[in-house]
Amino acid sequence: MDAEQQDPLPDGSLLAAIDLGSNSFHLIIAKTEHGEMRPVEVLAEKVQLGAGLIDDRLTQEAIDRGLDCLSRFAQLLGSVEPQRIRVVGTNALRQAENRLDFTLPAREILGTRVDVIYGREEARLVYLGVAHTLADDANSRLVIDIGGGSTEFIIGQRFEPQKLESLQIGCVSFSSDCFANGVISAGNYQRAYNRARLETSQIRYRYGAEHWAECVGSSGTLNAIESIVVVNGWSETGITRKALVKLEKKLLKFGHFDEIKLNGLNESRRNVIVAGVAITSALFDILGIEQMRTSKGALREGVIYDLMGRLSHEDVRERTVNALVQRYAADEPTAAIVERRCATFFSATRGSWELENEDWELLHWAARTHEIGMAISHKHFNRHTAYLLRNADLPGFSQEEQEQLAILTEGLRGKITPELLVGLPKSTRGRLRYLLTIIRLAVCFKHVETLEQLPEFGVQAEDDVLSLGFPEDWLEAHPLTHSELMNQQEYLGRIGIELNVS
Repeated sequence: MDAEQQDPLPDGSLLAAIDLGSNSFHLIIAKTEHGEMRPVEVLAEKVQLGAGLIDDRLTQEAIDRGLDCLSRFAQLLGSVEPQRIRVVGTNALRQAENRLDFTLPAREILGTRVDVIYGREEARLVYLGVAHTLADDANSRLVIDIGGGSTEFIIGQRFEPQKLESLQIGCVSFSSDCFANGVISAGNYQRAYNRARLETSQIRYRYGAEHWAECVGSSGTLNAIESIVVVNGWSETGITRKALVKLEKKLLKFGHFDEIKLNGLNESRRNVIVAGVAITSALFDILGIEQMRTSKGALREGVIYDLMGRLSHEDVRERTVNALVQRYAADEPTAAIVERRCATFFSATRGSWELENEDWELLHWAARTHEIGMAISHKHFNRHTAYLLRNADLPGFSQEEQEQLAILTEGLRGKITPELLVGLPKSTRGRLRYLLTIIRLAVCFKHVETLEQLPEFGVQAEDDVLSLGFPEDWLEAHPLTHSELMNQQEYLGRIGIELNVS
């Protein structure tokens, strides 16, 4: 089953992406033209969400700054359908233990969910955005994106990333940690440089100059550095090591961020440029970079291209799930049976339970992968599956999607532990109760369906009540399945679902 198949994305469609960065928030609205995207509106605001991250919690001031910005962005999104908008959060939201205090009101403002993505998924999307701005040649390239809280490194060819990494190196975090109160000194600068060099040393043997033919920078920081060195005549184009040395010397003549005055430097970058240059210098030295050209393509453009793929049935998440199934030699015929039975229950309940296409996607992926934990052990295989789905790098998936897949697979058999749904937003908790009900019932029938065809039986949902009606004598002829369904009455009751079987 495919839940409400969509038509391929027609030319002229409007798409939107919002990048909730640790330093700045970026909005792009684009129109599709012949498989490419043409920007219609581009907007950026310096929010510095990462500067409000204290002891892994966002301050209320930082949350308010971010929500105020999104309220302004929302005014431009009225012409874009909600399913054609994607919002992604990066390092600051990855780290924030109270991220829901931001993401839930953000969803209300924007009318669409906020996907907090892992570092390597951020790297994949950055590369996708950059690759569409570069010549389609066979050269291997290193792409670097210095953000407010993390830096992404990608080696790839054409549109395919081959190596992805994300490190805790950022111009906002380094500015506050290494340059207290905005004070510039040789010692502070050296501290930032050494810290970036130490962090990057762990990837030097995989990302050094021998592994790529050219280096491309993608971020506001690197574009700002290029602007400064070109305007001041230290480089004809791009960023060179010699130009960086001249810029370092110039910056160290100032005593405070507020004193920095350089041709080509935008005012909004003044508080992060020193840390940005220290980080860039360390990366040049540790990875053997002599010259870097920059690209205007970035995460937000990558999100647009990824969204175009999803809406045109070229979803990278499908490739990821296929790869998981192959890697762990999952039983595909059995998974297909569970998926078909999930489809039956989903079709029968979606109206009453107000389920959406994205709910079907979760069920579809959970059914396909539910037995991958068998590769570790048959005992508690569902727990092993959940661990893999929760902790693996899954290209295309957000943190929330991985967590929800883990919950569905962990909870598909045995008793439902009270902790399973704890900590989820109320709306998410309600949806997952329904999806857990569907996949648990689907699993009940998988062994029967390998031996015989199931008869037609009634499925009716109303509020939190689900009723199943079987042909006369069928349950008596299948005592094991009958017993399983009786157990489900007890287990599902613990999450507020009443199951009636007749």
